[in-house]
Amino acid sequence: MRCPFCAALDDKVIDTRVSKDGREIRRRRECDACNRRYTTYERIEESMPMVVKVDGRREPFDRNKVERGLHFAFAKRPVAQAEIKSLAEEIEREVSEMGVPEIASRDIGARVLPKLRALDQVAYVRFASIYRDFRDLDGFAKELDALKGAEGEGAAEGDRAAGEQPPSKA
Repeated sequence: MRCPFCAALDDKVIDTRVSKDGREIRRRRECDACNRRYTTYERIEESMPMVVKVDGRREPFDRNKVERGLHFAFAKRPVAQAEIKSLAEEIEREVSEMGVPEIASRDIGARVLPKLRALDQVAYVRFASIYRDFRDLDGFAKELDALKGAEGEGAAEGDRAAGEQPPSKA
């Protein structure tokens, strides 16, 4: 490992630890030439697909871009940073497990939406407004109506499961 301070190639590992999730190894190193310490991280390089953008460009999959998109959707919402990071990692894992050489950016968005819907409806609508590219308020209103309808159905099913009968139309 090349020292980031003096560019010497000789160093020694002082400490090695596995990350909490077990996906990285953190190594504390000391340069033999300048005696300064630095940290390196080792991680398995997974073969991720190329993302095909709407305009046809191709770029490598980047979990950080997914995470940034989630941050925008969850702005000022009561969701922990760890949940956002975990969601981005879950999307990355799903994309990786598909084993395809290319994936459309729309397909990645389609994987994100149901997870957002279950976690935070405001974040879902924010993300959907960009993902579905609403052109006017009607598109936005239709999405909100669909969300309300699904929420109402879920509440009614929950009431029936608890033994309550739906209100009669008298």
